[in-house]
Amino acid sequence: MNSKAANIIATYFGLGLSKYAPGTMGSLGTLPLAYALIYQGGFYALVIAAVVIFFLGVKATDIVIKESGDEDPSKVVIDETVGQLLSFSLVAFIAPEYLTGLSSLLFYIAGFAFFRFFDILKMGPVKYADTQIKNAYGVMLDDVFAGIFAAVLLLGVLFIRINL
Repeated sequence: MNSKAANIIATYFGLGLSKYAPGTMGSLGTLPLAYALIYQGGFYALVIAAVVIFFLGVKATDIVIKESGDEDPSKVVIDETVGQLLSFSLVAFIAPEYLTGLSSLLFYIAGFAFFRFFDILKMGPVKYADTQIKNAYGVMLDDVFAGIFAAVLLLGVLFIRINL
């Protein structure tokens, strides 16, 4: 992978270059992708995309880290893309119909908010990956863990919604 491709991938097509809250911009920019993946292929499309993007992200992030000399460049938001996709995985597995159509807006807002909450708060394994794994895997894994936490919380929202 060359430097230009690495920067395009790592910044999620330039969203990471935002002057204001690049991580939030990367997460927001992932929502249409999540919707399209779930709508077209459901849970498996979502998870396969997250895994592929994870490994592409590791490679791209490694190149950007080496070029910049920064262990966790703020312009790298491909990690938010993976984490944000994973935040919808459990609901996509159990009840994908709640993530398609007009009624899905609540779940996308909640999934976005939960993911950003765990990504910013950085507790448990999120903090460990962020502070102890000083390479591209650490950059990517903290958001994977935040996405898993968000997925569990979003699943709780689904159960509350179903039981109301």
